[in-house]
Amino acid sequence: MTQSAPPSTRDIILKSIVTHTVTYFVMGALAFFVLGYERLYAETSLKYIMRQTTEPIVMAGPLFQPLRGAIFGVVFVLLRRSLFEQGGGWLRLWAVLVALGILNTFGPAPGSVEGMVYTTLPLRVQFIGLPEVLLQSLLLSFIVFHWVSGPSRKWLRWLMGSAFCLVLLLSSLGLLTGQPS
Repeated sequence: MTQSAPPSTRDIILKSIVTHTVTYFVMGALAFFVLGYERLYAETSLKYIMRQTTEPIVMAGPLFQPLRGAIFGVVFVLLRRSLFEQGGGWLRLWAVLVALGILNTFGPAPGSVEGMVYTTLPLRVQFIGLPEVLLQSLLLSFIVFHWVSGPSRKWLRWLMGSAFCLVLLLSSLGLLTGQPS
């Protein structure tokens, strides 16, 4: 029985960039409409810590996600054996993201333990965005794991690559026209 080669650093980082950018955009767009972020950021105590959704830097947000995806990818490379060379790696990856990136951040982010202790945001406001970040991190973990572990899935490469280009195009057009994408 021959053992397949471990996933390359390049593959992990590129697939993390693409997957993070796409899942971030999709979940952000859904949350924007379902949770009414425009109203939440303007009318609740979030207005003191969140930029308004119409600001150009917010509209450009998806264009910054490849950088964040690369940072995730570097960490995933460091954890490569545990995440991609054993069964259930997507669940371990999600647990790491939830524990370190959502609940146990170093700063007082809304929904984190630090946020609940050190900010004056009401608990209802603290928890309102949690479904978005929990689901986005779950999708990121699941898709990256299966894409990296199953490189022969050409349909996934095509789908994610197309979605990535579309996200960058829509975000750029939204920024140029001044309309949220």
